[in-house]
Amino acid sequence: MDILEDEHLEMAASQPLTAHPIDMSNFSHLFSPLQVGELHLAHRVVLAPLTRLRSTQPGDVPNALNATYYGQRASRGGLLISEATQISLQGKGYPAAPGIHSPEQVEGWKLVTQAVHEKKAYIFLQLWHVGRISHSSLHPDEGLPVSASAIAPANGQLAFTADFKHAPFETPRALGIEELPGIVADYRRAAENAKAAGFDGVEIHGANGYLLDQFLEDKTNHRTDIYGSSIENRARLLLEVVDATIEVWGKGRVGVRLSPYGTFSDMGDSNPVELFNYVLEQLSQRGVAYAHLVEPRVGSAGNGDPIDDSRPRTSHIFRNAFDGVLISAGGYTADTAEETIADGYADTIAFGRLFIANPDLSERFRINAELNTPDRSTFYGGTDKGYIDYPSLVEVQS
Repeated sequence: MDILEDEHLEMAASQPLTAHPIDMSNFSHLFSPLQVGELHLAHRVVLAPLTRLRSTQPGDVPNALNATYYGQRASRGGLLISEATQISLQGKGYPAAPGIHSPEQVEGWKLVTQAVHEKKAYIFLQLWHVGRISHSSLHPDEGLPVSASAIAPANGQLAFTADFKHAPFETPRALGIEELPGIVADYRRAAENAKAAGFDGVEIHGANGYLLDQFLEDKTNHRTDIYGSSIENRARLLLEVVDATIEVWGKGRVGVRLSPYGTFSDMGDSNPVELFNYVLEQLSQRGVAYAHLVEPRVGSAGNGDPIDDSRPRTSHIFRNAFDGVLISAGGYTADTAEETIADGYADTIAFGRLFIANPDLSERFRINAELNTPDRSTFYGGTDKGYIDYPSLVEVQS
C-alpha cells in the first residue's frame, strides 16, 4: 500500500510531526510553474498516492466522501495522485481499497474527478496490482495471490484479510508466462476506465513491493523465462504495461512510480543501481510524463518508522538516469522540498502525511502558516473522522 506511501499503506513521511510554522521564507522554486507531460502545473506541491481504505462496500466503489476528500486537497493548477487503485479483483490486497475494473467503480470515480476539476486542478489515477501482498480471502474465486515467483514475504509479516484482520502471508502462485498478456490487458482496461472516469492521466505503481516491483527485483523474481534472470527480462512486464498504457493515454499523460532501495514488503535487489538506471533510461526513451521515486529513508511506507537519513538518496543517485520530470516522495517538509528542487535533484515533491492533515497544504506552505498534526489512528478505514474533518485555514481563522 502506499499507505501513506506512500503507497503498505503508501505514506510519504514517517516521523512525528508537530504543528508549528515552517522556518523558511522563500519558496520560489516550490511555487514556480512546471510543464509535466501535457499538463501545466502552477506549483510543485503534489498529493502523494495515499491508501485510505474508505470505498463503498461491497464493490470497492469510490463515493461522495472520497470526492470531498480529494476536492479539499485540490488547488488551482496543482497535481493530485490518487490512492492506489486495483486494476482487477486479483490485484486487490486491502479491504475497502477502491478499484477501477467495474462500471460502478468508474461512476464512483467520476464524483472524484469532477470535484477536483471544479477546483481547476489535475488528478492522475494510480494503477495497482499488489501481487503477493494479498490474501486469498480478498478474492476467494481467484485463489492464492500471484507473483513473479512462488516466494512469500519473510516470516513475521502479516497480510490484511477481507474482514480487516491480519493473517500470515500465503505463499503466492507464480504466474505462468501464458498469463502475463492478461495482466497487461488488465492494465490497459484500467487505463481505459480511468479515461472514462475523467482522470487527467494515470500513474503505474511499480514500487513498494507490489506485482510489477516483484518482477523487477531479483529477491522476488527467480524466473528463468523471458521475464526473469537478466535486468532486461525482469523489466519486461513493467515496460509492456507502460507501452500498453501509453497506447491508451499518450506518453504525456502517463507517470511511473518506483522505489529503488526500498525494503518495504521484504523487497531487495542485488544491483539496484544497474536495475533502476536501466528502467529509468527505458522510461526516458518512451517520454513518459514523469518518473516518481520513493526515498528509502522512509523504510516502512508509512507504518511509523523514523526517518533514516543515512539511507541512499534515490533522487541524487538516479536524477541523471531519467531525462524528464522527476517527482520525489518521502519525508519532505517545505524547506527540504525547496532545497531539493533548487539543487536540481527533483522537479516536484509529493507530500503524504502533511497533506492528510492539511487539505490546503500548498496555501499553508505559501504563507508560512501553522500545520495541523495528523492523527495516525484514523489513517486507514473509518468514516469522515481524520479524513475530511481537518480544518482549513479559512475555518481556523473564522
